Amino acid sequence: MNIQQNLQQVQQQIQQACQQANRTISDVSLLAVSKTKPVEAILQAYQAGQRQFGENYVQEGVEKIEYFERHNVDLEWHFIGPLQSNKSRLVAEHFDWMQTLDRAKIADRLNDQRPHYKKPLNVLIQINISDESSKSGIQPVEMLDLAKHIKNLPHLCLRGLMAIPAPTDDIHQQKHAFMQMQQLFQQLQCSLPECQIDTLSMGMSDDLTAAIECGSTMVRIGTAIFGARDYSK
Repeated sequence: MNIQQNLQQVQQQIQQACQQANRTISDVSLLAVSKTKPVEAILQAYQAGQRQFGENYVQEGVEKIEYFERHNVDLEWHFIGPLQSNKSRLVAEHFDWMQTLDRAKIADRLNDQRPHYKKPLNVLIQINISDESSKSGIQPVEMLDLAKHIKNLPHLCLRGLMAIPAPTDDIHQQKHAFMQMQQLFQQLQCSLPECQIDTLSMGMSDDLTAAIECGSTMVRIGTAIFGARDYSK
């Protein structure tokens, strides 16, 4: 497997989607989802120019972060999985971004546990846009209350929204969910103009084009870069 070639193909996909949507490619960043992948694969992606990586499992992510810190490799790490409160300290101490924030209690813990010598932890509110009982995230009507709570926490920096819509091959259904997210994102920007609301994290390999058309600023891609995931470990 050639990770460099895979990254180039994904970047071409993003570029095509941006052209179709009349957006510039610099408006959309690529988060390489490296869960279950070894540090060697991440290193190959880094050598091909990738700097932002997403991890779903706290302990696995922390081990990788510490490995690259020991080797003086400067990467940006995003936590993108569901977070139990007993693991919040590890995310607060090690990650640069937390994309799946959906409870004031977790926000408070992350704020209290963020080291004072580090920049505020960038956070995204996860919206359960398809109203799936199996998915994390808050209901859209709860967004502003949680956002206002986060705004007052000095060691967190609210940057926007994240969503994982129900998977579907129907482009119209994809766009419907993503357009709802775009409206919520604009509502958040208007409601909190003093905050740096600039990130709408949505879109994966199968719905990247629709997500970018509907305003995504960050797509999360794993398998198309690193190949199928190995959950046997």
